[in-house]
Amino acid sequence: MRKSKNKKIYITDNDLIRLEELLEIANSINSRDNKHLQELASELEKAEAVGAKEIPSDVVTMNSVVVLRDLESGEEKQFTLVFPRQANIDQNKVSVLAPVGTAMLGCSIGHVIALNAPAGSRKMRVEKILYQPEAAGDYHL
Repeated sequence: MRKSKNKKIYITDNDLIRLEELLEIANSINSRDNKHLQELASELEKAEAVGAKEIPSDVVTMNSVVVLRDLESGEEKQFTLVFPRQANIDQNKVSVLAPVGTAMLGCSIGHVIALNAPAGSRKMRVEKILYQPEAAGDYHL
């Protein structure tokens, strides 16, 4: 998984704190998701943290509802980016620890992400953000 080169990614201060806590807890219990934890930690290091009221409305934050387009098939899929505890594939709620979840975090509309899946690599573009908590004034999520 990687994001397009040299694109700035943003994260809210609140999301950064909660995600760092998640990483700390997961690392302390020797999680089997160690590779995913390392990828998330790497993304957090590159991101610019800003206040919830300063985050651009076109940036994927935690609890955002996002439409991704598969650049090969043209198919669009809608996902909600959530913490692992809320993940539910039947409801299209994807964990931030899943490769697509980590890749989406901090991206803007138009951003292209590359995913290395067992079935091969795929490129997906962030087409729309249908809901972003901060843009909606939902700072408590």
